[in-house]
Amino acid sequence: MNEPRFRSAVPEDAARIAALHADSWRRHYRGAYADSYLDGDVVTDRLSVWEARLAKRSGSITILAEDDAGLVGFVHAVLDDDVRWGSLVDNLHVSHARQRAGIGRRLLSRVAEETVERAVSDGMYLWVLEQNTAAQRFYRSMGGTRVETADVPPPGGVPSRLVGSPRGFRIAWPDAGVMRSG
Repeated sequence: MNEPRFRSAVPEDAARIAALHADSWRRHYRGAYADSYLDGDVVTDRLSVWEARLAKRSGSITILAEDDAGLVGFVHAVLDDDVRWGSLVDNLHVSHARQRAGIGRRLLSRVAEETVERAVSDGMYLWVLEQNTAAQRFYRSMGGTRVETADVPPPGGVPSRLVGSPRGFRIAWPDAGVMRSG
């Protein structure tokens, strides 16, 4: 496999991002999100989110990782989302075929670098599902600390898209600079 290239997303990338986002949710969010939602038209749902995000772009960062085969990962952060915790890493997804190849680490490092340069606060945080233990291990390896547990909000605000009352963990980095790429 070839080395990924990294670049900022543009509005024309929305469909590819939505497809990878939906695939990742289908693989990792079972048991927290309803199968009927995940097996339904989740790609169209994610596409509407990504079209809106990439049309706006101010106050956020979206970085893509691509190789000759196409999109292999992305990260999206909302700058200065929380007065206490800083910028929110709202999405970090790597294609199933390219996981554990350092792409997630590089994406998180790049968004941390952008956050330190562009945000008022150097803090950064994200939410991870309680059931996603592999992601939790990854974030710990990147220096993140679990600081809070909360109910997971339903995607799109639709309660029927959840299974029961899933929980999520807030993972925080008081200084995102510790993750910047060298």
